[in-house]
Amino acid sequence: MHEVQRRADLTDRYESPSVVEEALALLARYRDRARLIAGGTDLVLEIRRGIRSGVEVLVDISRLAGLDGIRQDAAGVIHLGPLVTHADVVSSDLIWNQALPLAQASLEVGAPPLQARSTVVGNLVTASPANDTISALTALDARLDIRSERGGRQEALADFYPGIRRTTLAPDEMVTGVSFRGLDARQSGVFVKLGLRMAQAISVVHMALVVERDASGVTTMARIALGSVAPVIVRSPEAERELLGRPLDEAAIAAAAQAAARAINPIDDLRGTADYRRWATEVMVRRALTALADGSERMSMPSRPVHFGASRRAALAQAHSHRGGDPIEAVVNGTPVVTRSGGELTLLDWLRDVAGPAAGRSLTGTKEGCAEGECGACLVFLDSEAALSCLTPAPRAHGAEIVTVEGLGVGGMSPVQAAFCRTGAVQCGYCTPGFLMSATKLLERLPDPTTDEIVTALSGNLCRCTGYYSIIEAVSEAGASASGGSG
Repeated sequence: MHEVQRRADLTDRYESPSVVEEALALLARYRDRARLIAGGTDLVLEIRRGIRSGVEVLVDISRLAGLDGIRQDAAGVIHLGPLVTHADVVSSDLIWNQALPLAQASLEVGAPPLQARSTVVGNLVTASPANDTISALTALDARLDIRSERGGRQEALADFYPGIRRTTLAPDEMVTGVSFRGLDARQSGVFVKLGLRMAQAISVVHMALVVERDASGVTTMARIALGSVAPVIVRSPEAERELLGRPLDEAAIAAAAQAAARAINPIDDLRGTADYRRWATEVMVRRALTALADGSERMSMPSRPVHFGASRRAALAQAHSHRGGDPIEAVVNGTPVVTRSGGELTLLDWLRDVAGPAAGRSLTGTKEGCAEGECGACLVFLDSEAALSCLTPAPRAHGAEIVTVEGLGVGGMSPVQAAFCRTGAVQCGYCTPGFLMSATKLLERLPDPTTDEIVTALSGNLCRCTGYYSIIEAVSEAGASASGGSG
């Protein structure tokens, strides 16, 4: 077994506040020993790998009410709550219309199962220079609302990162919102990314650009943010200066692209050499600015963005504190389950090793394939939302409703399961549960998906037998059957 797949316990102290004030009080009490968790898609992996040490208390804010909204105020400023997920962004017309770089960046984060749980604020606080939404929000000139029991403050996102994977957050502080002005008719922007594959890819280089032009086409403002080329996301003032006071023509674009490449001192790692990153930066800046110049920045915008987020999120009526030995009470596949162990586990291990035996039934259909949210074999529905159970702490199940692959068919196979059998899509069976869960969630959202939409929905699932064609055929057949088509 690979080291990353060895079971590593999480903390056995888990706090679930019901209001922000309770979360802030816990941070003030435990400080460096506590970490906020919402989606947990970065944090759980960091704890299990030993990257994030000293965490004794997880403070789960995922069920705080009213923090997952996206709104625009009368002044044209867009506000994101701290629980807004990348799936929420992908499904927001407001963001696609007035903050295109953020929508495009969110669509590039992992794949639909990961986007359903990962939050934008979590992406910002993780502080990796490869995190896609940081560059998008930097180009949008975003600001953060930050609170603690000591009071509130606001900080420009560009000032939030003093070094690699470091932020200015104090141990007792929480980011409670992100705000930026929506792009107006004079402004345009785009996000572009170079990865080693089409989905689930960490950036080799990515960037976000926003420019403003006057009525004559002269550039009056430019913001260019570059990712994966330095220890933090960086602006490129040299390239920005090349654009100011000039039309966005071929000469200005070439000068800006060359200036961006000259000014960086790129990192050199397994995903790309420094020389390659410098070359790629010039090419990508040129292509991105050309797209803005000819108005083609929306060409890749999907007509129906695929997302696995929940339409309504569960909220806690009262706070809950969980320590080792405290019960976890959940409804799994319609059956109440109560356990008094497993609170230090991931949801995946709890379902397989604790909840199943406690319920007197097998719940081993949910599989561990990668232990880091890359393969989709562990996908379940948590309060109707897609969740990678290898990245979800077990105590999050308390008071929740969970559906695993065993719960898809009531009194027999579901239409998706039947279609998999008819088309021979089951194959070895190891990855099949995850594919069934993704396909089911897709058809809930889009009963008549196109082939491209099916491929996007399944991009977070890996087939060890490389038999994707029959799987796509099965999902298409199930969709046609559900919508009354002929297949």
